[in-house]
Amino acid sequence: MQPNPLLGVVFHWLGGLASGSFYVPYKGVRKWSWETFWLAGGMFSWLICPWIGAFVLSKDLLAVLHETTAYTFWMTYLMGALWGLGGLTFGLTMRYLGMSLGMAVALGYCAAFGTLVPPIVKGEFADKLLNHSGTSVGGPTVLLGVFVCLLGIFIGGIAGVRKERDMGNDGKSSAIKEFSLWKGLVIATFSGVMSSCFSFGFQFGEPITKITAAHGTGPLWVGLPVIVVILLGGLTTNFIWCVLLNIKNRTGYQYLATHVREEHAHHGGTGSGEHGPAETAAVANGDVDLKIPRLGNWFFCALAGTFWYFQFFFYQMGESQMGNYKFSSWTLHMASIIIFSTLWGIFFKEWRGAKPFTKNLVVLMLALLVGSTCIIGWGNKKSEDAENAAKAKVEAAAPAATSAVDDAAKQLQK
Repeated sequence: MQPNPLLGVVFHWLGGLASGSFYVPYKGVRKWSWETFWLAGGMFSWLICPWIGAFVLSKDLLAVLHETTAYTFWMTYLMGALWGLGGLTFGLTMRYLGMSLGMAVALGYCAAFGTLVPPIVKGEFADKLLNHSGTSVGGPTVLLGVFVCLLGIFIGGIAGVRKERDMGNDGKSSAIKEFSLWKGLVIATFSGVMSSCFSFGFQFGEPITKITAAHGTGPLWVGLPVIVVILLGGLTTNFIWCVLLNIKNRTGYQYLATHVREEHAHHGGTGSGEHGPAETAAVANGDVDLKIPRLGNWFFCALAGTFWYFQFFFYQMGESQMGNYKFSSWTLHMASIIIFSTLWGIFFKEWRGAKPFTKNLVVLMLALLVGSTCIIGWGNKKSEDAENAAKAKVEAAAPAATSAVDDAAKQLQK
């Protein structure tokens, strides 16, 4: 199967849609603390769905993992664990910088490191992205797409800061009570760099994809066993943190309980852990419904966890179509996430109250991000077309060379 970069872009869009949408079902969770519903959904994201997907769509999963060297397995696992640290500190980024600025900084670092570090480490940056050897005609176009994506993320950060100023403190505010620029930037840098380790996990996991292919798995599914290993690392980090929070906040009972304790009655899908004076009074008077919709909570967590997994399900499909520029998949992934999460934000009226200029910045950000995915896809296609043309030229020249040799042999025989 020949790589098809444009199809790869579509797969990355689908992954971005899944990632940008996964948190929506959590809004239906009631009477559970953040750590409870995050771990409940995570069991589907990081354990159940990856193993089901790999067992069903790839061949000889257990044999593939058994044949994987210890170095490859544990380095891939380690990248997943580090990625988990990035995800957990992402919340602190929001706390100190706010949603929009924090997301822009963290995802900007994540996109830049996750895309550019692999070719730099492999010594391929000059040849593949700057076309120094003259054999990578689409490389500069791919690099342009990466920078357009980073510009779009930067514009999004500006829009986010302006939004927080526009809304002020009139009840619609998203003003940040604990705003700390330098502390937030340090944490955002750590979060972004650690989150990019998921991309590095795919790089370390390349031997696993080759073993999977050798067992007869098709090119669209060879990355599924790699995801299993990466997410085992991510599961480890998130599981430890959520269990520690369950112990600290005494919320571990919630997974199976039918009623919530009064001190936890304010918990819900937002995971904010806060409630206003009116609700506090209601809890004190015993007027709050303490019944946990247990079945509904598990359903919404399973739905959210499955959506979350689908982002990387489609990611590995998209990566399989990107030819020599698989590392560019990370930028496509980041751009697609921001596009669809922003569209959800517009749908839920999160930008209501922002000034027209701020809204225009959001439109510009979306245009740049969509454009970056198209530019990267075009650059990949240019290189793929050039490579196919070169192969066709060699194949066309081979019969002519064989014929010339045969003619010369006949002349010698005469």
